[in-house]
Amino acid sequence: MSVNGFTIKQLAWRDRVLDEIAMPRGVLRVTLGLGSGLTRRPGDQPGRLWALGDRGPNLKINQAVEDYGLDHLQGLAGVEGAKLMPRPDIGPTITELSLVGDELQFVRALPLRAPSGRTLSGLPLPGGGEAAMEPAYDLDGNLLAPDGGADTEGVVALADGGFWVADEYGPSLMRIDPQGVVTARWVPEGVTGDCDPPLSAILPAIGARRRLNRGFEALAISADETWLYVAFQSPLDHGDDRACSRHARIWKIDAASGAVAAQYVYPFDTPSSFARDRAAGEVQPRDLKISEAVCVGPDRLLVLERISQTSKLYLVDLEGPGAPPHHLDAEARPTLEELRPEDMAEAGVPLLTKVLLLSTDDTPEIAADLEGVALISDRELILVNDNDFGIEGVETRFYRVTFDERVLR
Repeated sequence: MSVNGFTIKQLAWRDRVLDEIAMPRGVLRVTLGLGSGLTRRPGDQPGRLWALGDRGPNLKINQAVEDYGLDHLQGLAGVEGAKLMPRPDIGPTITELSLVGDELQFVRALPLRAPSGRTLSGLPLPGGGEAAMEPAYDLDGNLLAPDGGADTEGVVALADGGFWVADEYGPSLMRIDPQGVVTARWVPEGVTGDCDPPLSAILPAIGARRRLNRGFEALAISADETWLYVAFQSPLDHGDDRACSRHARIWKIDAASGAVAAQYVYPFDTPSSFARDRAAGEVQPRDLKISEAVCVGPDRLLVLERISQTSKLYLVDLEGPGAPPHHLDAEARPTLEELRPEDMAEAGVPLLTKVLLLSTDDTPEIAADLEGVALISDRELILVNDNDFGIEGVETRFYRVTFDERVLR
């Protein structure tokens, strides 16, 4: 029996180097991104896993100038939200992995592609908020035009060999075939743009109110693949009095039609309860986020909640009717984001109940920036951090967590 109700084992893994770019002040090392999402396909052997990288390697302009000596980019330092993408050809990729004993081994990489055959980039949709608020530049300082790419953050593997992937930009849900081709892309009503395949605006329009770079982040699927569960990373940017909102929305979506069957309100912990982050500096409600979700039974999820240093894994039952349906309407007032936790009951909005399974404040051996979780047995999980493609020297780390009691029901 373990002391905390679980045991932890770090797994052996060596990051794969994609490029080493000579810079005036050192070498920019780019490694394979794996930590934005993690999943296991139903029916596969327990050791077969699929990992997801996000939009690709990127740096803030000041970091590129100060750390790597790219002084010719100094003029971009005043461009709000500007990012450098040193290898814009490295975009969203699903990677197959094999767990052999206590070691994870690389099997193959599956870059996502459009039906035309074009490899999907990590650049935003044309006309999207990211294109204006987070402009991307190449190493020469040229502005990169949005081209219908994706910032992929959540993945589930399907029995037919394909995948569903969650993207922050639209935000969107993308159906991927076994060869990595995007066959459908669902976005909120009102989201437009020239995209391959064409966008299907079938999700509620309110989804487009996500905060910049805080769209769909966590994705889970029911065992029968009937229902998708998608969580927004943070509270929506919705309503007039939302600055201190401390809850995020989780949607239960019909995987065949895209219809939202229910909306749930996930309450965040108080920022001060994330001890590692508090020790590193001031923390605020805006720092809270959901990074991953895994279905562990009918309407039952594991949810990864974190800031940066501290991550918490909660068990959540999606019982009851969820929030009243009118809160899917962008015109409804007060918005869920305007309601304080103490006002929810009077407004008829139930908050989800959470049961803490693990906090990395109690497990210092687990790295920061956890974003991927996969269930490999009824009581075993694999956790992975996001190494941001290694551009800041962070290595990918995998952990196997074995609970004393079953988490899968």
